[in-house]
Amino acid sequence: MSPIRFIPLYMERVWGGREFKRFLGRKLPGEAPIGEAWEMVDREEAQSVVADGPLQGKTLHDLWTNHRAEIFGAHHTQSGSRFPLLCKLLDARDRLSVQVHPPAVVAPQLRGEPKTEMWYFLACQPGSTIYAGLAPGTTRTSFEAALHDGTVENCLHVLATREGDSIFIPSGRLHAIGAGNLIVEIQQNSDTTYRVFDWNRSGLDGKPRALHPAESMLSTDFADFAPRSEHVETGVVAGCENFRVEKRLIEGPETLHEPGDFAIVTVVEGAVRCGDDVFRIGDFFLLAAGGGVQTSPGSTGRCAVLVTTIPRTA
Repeated sequence: MSPIRFIPLYMERVWGGREFKRFLGRKLPGEAPIGEAWEMVDREEAQSVVADGPLQGKTLHDLWTNHRAEIFGAHHTQSGSRFPLLCKLLDARDRLSVQVHPPAVVAPQLRGEPKTEMWYFLACQPGSTIYAGLAPGTTRTSFEAALHDGTVENCLHVLATREGDSIFIPSGRLHAIGAGNLIVEIQQNSDTTYRVFDWNRSGLDGKPRALHPAESMLSTDFADFAPRSEHVETGVVAGCENFRVEKRLIEGPETLHEPGDFAIVTVVEGAVRCGDDVFRIGDFFLLAAGGGVQTSPGSTGRCAVLVTTIPRTA
């Protein structure tokens, strides 16, 4: 089976820009700042659609519901009624709000969904940073005080970013993306985010965006101090019960997915050829379990991809 590509869903965000057009050469709607491209999503309010080929027009939900064994593999038959991952690109021209996602033990009482994610930095402007975890010495009491007096930034751990770095963001970890970062995000299929602090900005409608202090206090891991980013040339970039992301260099023809299983491939350097298609930096495509398509360099120079899989449940 040929690689499956989906039509991206572009999301306007107050902190976004037009970097998907400038850096990736994409055609964007309108002139508003675009902060997110949802590349693979299966949610009631947002649905990926196959862009071309024999499955053109089918939704990701249809593939997951009616063609699961053929496309995703028989090992995932117990993995829930919706595709369990949400894959995105993020364009942060301004810094995002400070956020936290609820852990699984907290989410039900807040009527939310747990959300663990990872970020891979595709492009970074000089001096770009992220915020992740707590600064050493921060306590629950001092953080709660900072929520009230507007000094949350002093409680956060700050890390410089560079292309090729990555960081794991488990549920419960405070985080914010700083300006100047273009990011690949792989996450649980969840859209529950509690906004802790938003730098006193207004939203696209000119009004201050809502904050969630009570939910944030319940969700935050107050033992999570100064996490580190990683720089992996080849090998596992992130792994947990929800997903596994591996970075692979493409130097010749090879098969990127295991027999009987699927893989999501994201080009992060150069270009790769898969079947009759050439995919370039920032492109996502799905290799079906029932196929044996080989991937090879699509141009001269270094070619690298992220290969995302779901741990087998059976």
